[in-house]
Amino acid sequence: MRSRSIEILVGLFLVCGLVAALALAMSVSGLTLGSKDTYKVYAHFENIGGLTEKAEVTVAGVQVGTVSKIELDPQMLVAKVEMKIFADVDYLSVDSSVQILTSGLLGGKYIGLSVGAEEEVLIEGSMIEDTQSALVLEELIGKFLFDKVSE
Repeated sequence: MRSRSIEILVGLFLVCGLVAALALAMSVSGLTLGSKDTYKVYAHFENIGGLTEKAEVTVAGVQVGTVSKIELDPQMLVAKVEMKIFADVDYLSVDSSVQILTSGLLGGKYIGLSVGAEEEVLIEGSMIEDTQSALVLEELIGKFLFDKVSE
């Protein structure tokens, strides 16, 4: 009887460990079981420089959404980025600007939103016009080298 209760305790401990590992994995990957209400906004970029889906969208360093889709706009031949903004962030003005930023020297890319001054706010399907593409290190090195060569 004693060994049966030890086996049950070990089994419960193992199940708790697996649940904790699963919760940690979901937390690190950014996945959630429940989904927040969101609305979609869009922006065009000439170069996304390694931005990926599920990247953060931030205002003043605070996450306000995620990148949900990246595709090539066939008419304009630029990247079209779809962002899901949390529904409780209903104060982003239509003249807001977005830029692709890097977290740290070798970190991933994310989108930084700067709020404008207009009273009209972004709604479902809005397009953010003021965008700044990613800073690509290879392009900077190339410009630096070719400027030095031309001197």
